Amino acid sequence: MHCHTDTTTPPQSIRVLLSVEEAAQRLTISRTRTYALIKAGEIESLRIGRLRRVPANAIDDYVQRLVDDQHAA
Repeated sequence: MHCHTDTTTPPQSIRVLLSVEEAAQRLTISRTRTYALIKAGEIESLRIGRLRRVPANAIDDYVQRLVDDQHAA
């Protein structure tokens, strides 16, 4: 009997919190630009100890605002 074990990692979209670098990758922008958007309050982020994390849904919210702004213009 052959037993298959799935060793793949879950897709990034399943993760609840992303590092700033991961958020930048999802947005296809630089890490520096992502930090600037966080500082400006455009992208929500959280501090966990010394770490900065971006909720995965904050990326979706930011993109939706960009789309809404484009349609309103």
